[in-house]
Amino acid sequence: MLEEIARNKRRSVFVILSFVLVWVGIGALLGALLGASSGSPASAVATGITIAAIVALLASVYAWTSGARLVLKVSGARPADPNQFQQLHNVVEEMAISAGLPKPSVYVIDDPSPNAFATGVSPNKAAITATTGLLQIMNRDELEGVVSHEMSHIKNYDVRLILVVSTLIGLAGLLASLVWRSAFFMRPRGRDGQQITLLIFAAGILLTVVAFVVGPLIRFALSRSREELADVSGAKLTRNPAGLIHALQKLEQNDKPFAGFNHATAAMCIDDPLQHHEGLAHRLFDTHPPLEERIAILQRIAQGQSA
Repeated sequence: MLEEIARNKRRSVFVILSFVLVWVGIGALLGALLGASSGSPASAVATGITIAAIVALLASVYAWTSGARLVLKVSGARPADPNQFQQLHNVVEEMAISAGLPKPSVYVIDDPSPNAFATGVSPNKAAITATTGLLQIMNRDELEGVVSHEMSHIKNYDVRLILVVSTLIGLAGLLASLVWRSAFFMRPRGRDGQQITLLIFAAGILLTVVAFVVGPLIRFALSRSREELADVSGAKLTRNPAGLIHALQKLEQNDKPFAGFNHATAAMCIDDPLQHHEGLAHRLFDTHPPLEERIAILQRIAQGQSA
């Protein structure tokens, strides 16, 4: 477990460094394009690298300091009222004590699709969120299983890794959208206008590649075993694998889309709300293992067999 925690901390640093290097490369390419038309390629490349590095570092700092708040906001999460959601608060507190962690903040999302996720950069700054759909269909044992899974993600520092990746992918996608909108409404005039248009289109293409190719590839590179590890760790916290088994079986039967999530943030959920692993393409590129595989591992644990 300690080895997995250390590995996830190293991965967080690696992801941020990779993001900065990709953006520096984009800055160099845009600088080279601008320099080729202006006659001063060296200074243009240096300027492009400097600007891109500053933007990448600011985005990384934002992901680290404000990424969790952004995820909670865009997903429509609200603080769970202790009186209205007393059982959820009690279960989160019990699992935190069992894991030896501070109690995370507790949020709910008004959505009929059953799901849950954890987010934050450390156990001291973490939050666990459940949908109202999940709370309606889970009994206490099953809810303990779900919360223990999310608490394990917090303890293993999975939440930091996924938060950084998801925030940086989302920011790249937002910038790409803004650039393409600018290109659509631009009315270039003269030679300089054509150069600026070329530069904007190049920036749009590169940002789109980062948001929809490089970013997802980094996310896919994250080991899918982290979900199975969180399942196993959660079962140890509750000492009741059956609770999580039954919870996953209910999630497997879910056919309600999770309105508050997208491809950038779906990796945080206990089960990917965007797909249920039906086809080969999903299995190749999904950040979650198929639910039947996760259930089978827990059933072997419940039967006293090695997972």
